Parts: sequence; C-alpha cells; structure tokens
Amino acid sequence: MTGLVWFRQDLRLDDNDALLQAMQNHRKVVAVVALTEAQWSDHEWAPIKRDLYQRQLNFLGEALAELGIELRVVQCDYYRELPRLLLQLANEVQVSALYANRDYALDERRRDAAVDAWFEQHDLQCHWFDSNLLVRPLEVKPQTSGYYKKFTPFFKSWCARLAELGIAESSKRTLAGYKGKAEALNFTPIDLDAAKRDASQWARTERDAGVQLQGFIEEQVADYQRKRDVPADDATSRLSPLWEVGVLSPRAAARALQALSPEFPYGLDEGAKTWLSELAWREFYQHLMFHVPALSMGKAFQAYTEEFPWRYDKADFARWCEGRTGYPIVDAGMRQLQAEGWMHNRVRMIVANFLVKDLHIDWRWGERFFMQHLVDGSFAANNGGWQWSASTGTDAVPYFRVFNPTRQSEQVDPQGLYIRKWVSELNNVPAKYIHTPHDYLRAKGSTDYPQPMVDHKAARETFISTFKGLKTAVNK
Repeated sequence: MTGLVWFRQDLRLDDNDALLQAMQNHRKVVAVVALTEAQWSDHEWAPIKRDLYQRQLNFLGEALAELGIELRVVQCDYYRELPRLLLQLANEVQVSALYANRDYALDERRRDAAVDAWFEQHDLQCHWFDSNLLVRPLEVKPQTSGYYKKFTPFFKSWCARLAELGIAESSKRTLAGYKGKAEALNFTPIDLDAAKRDASQWARTERDAGVQLQGFIEEQVADYQRKRDVPADDATSRLSPLWEVGVLSPRAAARALQALSPEFPYGLDEGAKTWLSELAWREFYQHLMFHVPALSMGKAFQAYTEEFPWRYDKADFARWCEGRTGYPIVDAGMRQLQAEGWMHNRVRMIVANFLVKDLHIDWRWGERFFMQHLVDGSFAANNGGWQWSASTGTDAVPYFRVFNPTRQSEQVDPQGLYIRKWVSELNNVPAKYIHTPHDYLRAKGSTDYPQPMVDHKAARETFISTFKGLKTAVNK
C-alpha cells in the first residue's frame, strides 16, 4: 500500500520525519499539499509570503519528482473541507496511512484532529511528527506542573533536553538511496490564485538554503551578539522566511552550531550562543501556542490587560503604517517593511513599542499589519513579539519600560546609515541632526519630512500611569 505525505509548513526533503517514515514504511509514496487560500487570507498571509510559499512549493515539487514522488494538490477554501478531500485522495491512490509534521496553533490543531478522526473512522492511520522543532512542547516542562511562562528557565530546560536528545543525522543519505527506486516524473508548476508580491529575492532551493545557513555560521555568527542590534549592518542571518515555510529545519541549524562545540548546546562562544537563544525563542513561542489556545484567538496572555483603554485612531495608525510619524528610526523601519516585506528585528521592537506605548493603539492592529506585509510572518513569533512589546504577554517587557525612539535611534543607528537608506527626505541631513532633524530641516527651508506626531515624554507618562492603575486595581 501507498504512504501519503501531507506537506504544510515543512517544504523540504531533508530532516522531514513524515517523509522519511513514509519512505521506510511503504514501497510507494505520494505527496500532497492542501491549498486553502481563503483560510490563509483569514490568517492574514502577506502577498509576499504567499509568493514565497508558491516558489518553495514548486522547488519541492521538482525535488520530489526527481525521486519519483508525485505531488498532488488538494484545493479548497477552508480547513473544515480537508478531512473529506484528503480521504477522497487517499482512496484514489490506495493509501494505508497519512504522514505529516505537526503545527501548533489552534486552527491547525483542530484541522489535524478532524483529519485524524475522519481517517480513523475509515480504518486509515495518521502518523504525526515534530520535525519543525528541536524539542517538542511536552518534553520541556517545569518539575512541578504546567508549562514554562518565562523564557530563561525555558531556555535552560530546553538546552538540557536538547543535550539529552542529541541532534538527529541528516536524512540526505536515505534520500539519496531512495533516488532511482522509482522513475523520475514530470512536475507541473503550481500557481496560487490570490494576490502575490514578488518574493524571488528570498526564495531558495533546499541546497542553496543550506549554503546560506552554513555561510552565516562560518562568516557571521561569531559577531552576531555584538552586531545583531545594528540595522545598518547586514549581520543577521535573514533565514527567517525559510524557517517559516520550512525550507530549513531547526536541526540543520543545530548541526551547524554543533560543529562549533563538542559540548553542544553548551560551550558555544557568545555569538553562537546568542543565535541559539534566538532559535529557542522561536520554539518558546510555538510552545506557548500549544499550551495557551487563547493566544490563537486574539487574546492577551495577561488577561487583565484586556481592560487597557487602547485607542483606535485610523489616521494615526495610517501614519505609523506609512512611516510618517516624524521619528526617523520608526519611519525607516516601516518603510523598509513596505519595500522589502521584511524588517530588522531590533527595529521591529522599536516600531511596535512606538505604536502601543507612544500612540496607545491596540497591539493587535500592529500584529495584523505585520502579518499582512511580512515575508516571514510567523503567527506564533509575531504574536509573541507584539505581546512582549505591549507588556500584555508572558515574560513581556515591563509596562514601565517604554522605548524612547530618539534614544533608540542614537544607539542602534548612530550615523544614520539605516535611516538615510529608507527615509529619502533625510538623505542630506548630517549625522549630528539625523535623529531629531526638524530644526535643521526648517533652517534649510525643507518641509518634506513630518513633525513628530506625538510628544514622547507625555505619551510615556500617560501609558505608564494608565497601565499602573490597571495593574493596581487587579492586585487589590
């Protein structure tokens, strides 16, 4: 009988346990992808992310075809239609079992549970794997009960468990052995229907993605801790879009880091250790999605913060979206997002903090806007980042820590190189004035760049006093 492999956010051959187990258990393997475009729209998939998914899906289809594995397409609007359609395909190709890697957000878990139950009713098995994480959610937990709500103890336990588990070997050898067992097939490219935006600069074959990862480890990771907060330096890996659609596995990153220290995950230098912690943050947010379904429903982790009197000013929000706030570092970040579908991580924190703590606009508006524009829009990481900035999440920045956008600008972009790249009105402003350019521009007779839309000091005081009052009322 045939094994059916259902690809989702794991568009790769290597380090894919669902594919590997199907190959080992069945003489014939068929692959399937479910194109649920209305559901993706409801989940705010950005056009650039949709285009990246299409490109990577076609790379995957070509790679599978070389192995003699057909990639079938199931198309429908919403997840609720998938149990029937996947069973229909399973019966058509005489499948005895379905294989897939787990997703952890609520809608996806409900989808998978429905498919599992429907297949079981029809005497077919489903096998679920966790190839998109280094450590599964239930394998990292406090000694008492529940789950970790703070990153530091999570990271400690995560590293300890990772040391116990070790890192599985690449499955490239198995894949190479499978090649030639079946005749290579022709592959017809897949074209998604909804609006797309060119993501070609981000797309990589699986091999090229591995080369990019290795290049970062060899050439940049040593300086990562020192340079990661400088947006003008190209010091981050820029691999986040490939993590999001699953072209790269976290195991590949772990193996690359393991080569730097025989005691891995311990014994790394500061740069590599810091980058490993970023991988752990990614998994921390996935674990939270698993344990806290409310996060998938637009709810704050700290329930009492739902009472904060957020503003819903569309005009002010539009100025933030368009990069017309009058704060250069904020405007540079928002314009980079509009231009590239990506933003430097430190700048993401700055612009998010500005929206919620200077403009007092609901963090969910910013969360949604990011998802609508980011090529690497990860529901879990994006939600976690916004709730961190808004002081509504678990292990979030304290409510009284409000970024000063001017001071942040001076710290992360002292010469204004990043600002000038994205804010053309400030191209000729000297570094001495770049962070507060308004008096300089006025003296030059220029009115192109907007005045600051809010007084930071007053906005900060209002946010802190309101949040403090809310917290005090809850603790009475």
